[in-house]
Amino acid sequence: MGQKGGKWYSGTADAIYQNLDFIDRFNPEYVLILSGDHIYKMDYSKMLAFHKKKKADLSIAVMDVPWEDAHRFGIVNTDEENCIKEFQEKPEHPKSNKASMGIYIFTWRELKQALLVDAGDRESEHDFGNDVIPMLHKDNKRIYAYPYSGYWRDVGTVQSYYDANMDLLDSNCDFDISNRDFRIFSNNTSRHPQFIGPQAKISNSLICDGCIIFGKVEHSILSHDVVIHKKTSLKNVVVHTGAIIEDGAILENCIVGARARIKSDARYITDDTITRPEIHVINS
Repeated sequence: MGQKGGKWYSGTADAIYQNLDFIDRFNPEYVLILSGDHIYKMDYSKMLAFHKKKKADLSIAVMDVPWEDAHRFGIVNTDEENCIKEFQEKPEHPKSNKASMGIYIFTWRELKQALLVDAGDRESEHDFGNDVIPMLHKDNKRIYAYPYSGYWRDVGTVQSYYDANMDLLDSNCDFDISNRDFRIFSNNTSRHPQFIGPQAKISNSLICDGCIIFGKVEHSILSHDVVIHKKTSLKNVVVHTGAIIEDGAILENCIVGARARIKSDARYITDDTITRPEIHVINS
């Protein structure tokens, strides 16, 4: 938004359209567009090299997803050269399980022109998946699928967000946050060290700085400055910054919000016979 004000983005494509002037200052040859609700590691230079080799107007990173989840994604159908022949945005009956990862590399001149056309279409939702990409496909632009086979999680739902956290505790998961060759940087402010009480029991968990633990923590993730009191039991729980779990609370399969205070009589106990139990989100 400029000094004269602006308006809320009406779609993913509109978010880029409203920043055309900013991008134009740099006069780029290519533009990389990413979604903000995904967890993965990718060397974008390899995708860019693919884009250049194919002389593509648009390259879309794709990966195979379980068929039962395919309806949640933009789905592509490709030929043997990875040229995209059909694009379905969150189809009820998907024709393939190759899902768009929401990672795009555009040749700038094609993207700019497409956004200008889309902005003038009153019937458009101004969305890449629903509008811009189908328009480019209809105009016979060179659109290719860049295959990706590493770790990737869409964390757009409570369940997928929870699953992504639990993946960090899985020794067989190929998403390694401790890999020094491909580091993940975060806003890690300085806190005092964790304090683990004499009767505390902790197993297979990630504990951030500033935590104080007197109870039992099993297969859980504790963010900064979390306090776990005595006779408290946590299992398969994600606890956000500054939360306090009072003496005697029992939590299983939960996400605890930042600075929440969980009373001592809280009981969220999971039936072990349920394969995929409900995730409880607790904010107070």
